[in-house]
Amino acid sequence: MADVKIYTTPTCHYCRMAKAYFTEKGITYQEYDVSKDSTAREEMVEKSGQMGVPVILIDGNMVIGFDRGKVEQLLQK
Repeated sequence: MADVKIYTTPTCHYCRMAKAYFTEKGITYQEYDVSKDSTAREEMVEKSGQMGVPVILIDGNMVIGFDRGKVEQLLQK
């Protein structure tokens, strides 16, 4: 099973789409709400170099935004 982390905010439409996708596929993920968790926000910015969400990490591979094709490719590895 892949190690999936997603950095989100409550108002992010693409974050909701990504979480719904993971739930639909039965993929367990760790969610970090960067609007409330300053440590997670700093970690996300350090790793991605940006403030935009979602930032998704799949086994350490970064996807910025909800790029469904890239997410599916990384989950199949």
